[in-house]
Amino acid sequence: MHCASLGEFEQGRPVLENLRNVYPSAKIVLSFFSPSGYEIRKDYSGADQVIYLPMDSAKNASEFINTIQPSLVIWIKYEYWYYYLRELKEKKIPVLLVSGIFRESQPFFKWYSGIWKNMLRSFRHLFVQTDRSKSLLESIGFTGNISVTGDTRFDRVIDIAEEAKPLPELLLEFTQNRRVLVAGSTWEEDEAELRHYVKAHPEVRFIIAPHEIHPENIRDVLKEFPGAICYSDLIAGEKAAPENIQVLIIDNIGMLSRLYRYGHVAYVGGGFGEAGIHNVLEAAVYGRPVIFGPEHEKFAEAVGLVACGGAFAIENALQLEELLNRFFTESDFLRDAGKAAKNYVYSQRGATEKIINYIQENRLLIS
Repeated sequence: MHCASLGEFEQGRPVLENLRNVYPSAKIVLSFFSPSGYEIRKDYSGADQVIYLPMDSAKNASEFINTIQPSLVIWIKYEYWYYYLRELKEKKIPVLLVSGIFRESQPFFKWYSGIWKNMLRSFRHLFVQTDRSKSLLESIGFTGNISVTGDTRFDRVIDIAEEAKPLPELLLEFTQNRRVLVAGSTWEEDEAELRHYVKAHPEVRFIIAPHEIHPENIRDVLKEFPGAICYSDLIAGEKAAPENIQVLIIDNIGMLSRLYRYGHVAYVGGGFGEAGIHNVLEAAVYGRPVIFGPEHEKFAEAVGLVACGGAFAIENALQLEELLNRFFTESDFLRDAGKAAKNYVYSQRGATEKIINYIQENRLLIS
C-alpha cells in the first residue's frame, strides 16, 4: 500500500487492517513519499515493512517491483508515479485506487492528458469518493472499472470513536462543568481568529492542537494565548491545577482524534490557507458541530457537512464569535448541529467493506 503522507495513510488504514484480518498470512509493505507520514508511522505494527518509496524512475521502479514482487498494490487517493504504474501494468500486477477524488482542474481532463490517462489505465479498478469523480472519468473513456464507494476515512474515524480509548483524568478535570471548544490542526491564521474570543470569554475552556508542534511554533502559540499551558507541562504537574487554566496547548501528535469528544464545539484549522482544511470527520463523528475557514470547497466531506447543518464556514473572527455565542447559549442549536454532523458521518460508512469484497470476489489475494 502506497500513501503520499499521513492523511492518506489514515484513509488506507481501514483497508490494510481489514486485509490483515482476512489474509493473516499475507506480507504487507507500506510505503510513504512524505517524511511527515513515514516518521510518524515507521513503527506501525500493522505492516511487515514500512519504507520510503524510492523516487520515480525506470530503474528504481523496476528494481523495487522485482524486489517486492507484490501480488496486489493499493494506491491511496492520488500521487501518480508514471514509472511505477507502467512497471506494474507491464508485469500484470493488479493495482487498486482507493478513495480517489477527481476534479476538472486535474491534468487527466486537459488537452495534454495523454500520459496521465496512461497512468490511470494501469489501475485494475478505481474506487472513487463521489459520483462527480465517476462522471469525469467516464467522460474520458473509463467505464466498467469504477465504483463509487465513498471515503474510507469515514470508516476510520468511526473505528476510532467506537474504540473510545480513555485519555488522562486531568483532561476531565480541565473540561468538567465548562463549555469547551477543541481547535485541531490550527495554523497561525486560525489562531488569530480564535484569539479575540478566548480573551473575551474566560468562562469557556479551549483545547488547541496546532498543526506544527516543533518548539518554536509552540512558543509562538503560547505567546498568542497568555496564561495558556502545554499538555506536557500539565501532565508533568509543573503548572497550575487544571481548574485554573483556560487554554491548553497540545504539544504532541496522536491525541487529536480522541480529544474532540471532550469539546462541545470543534474548530478545524487550515481553512484560511491555500491547502484547505484538515480532517473534519474526526470531530463530526463524536456529534460535535464543526467550524472552519472559507477554503473548504475542495473537500467533499466538508461540503456535505455544511449542507446537512453539521458544519459552518466562517470568513472572520466576528462570524466566529457570533456562531460560538449561539452554540454556547442555544442548547437546541448545539444539539441539532451535533446530531446532523454525527448522522452524516455514519451515513457514509461502508467503503472499506466494499473494497475488501471486491478483492475477495476477484481473488486478488489467495489466503
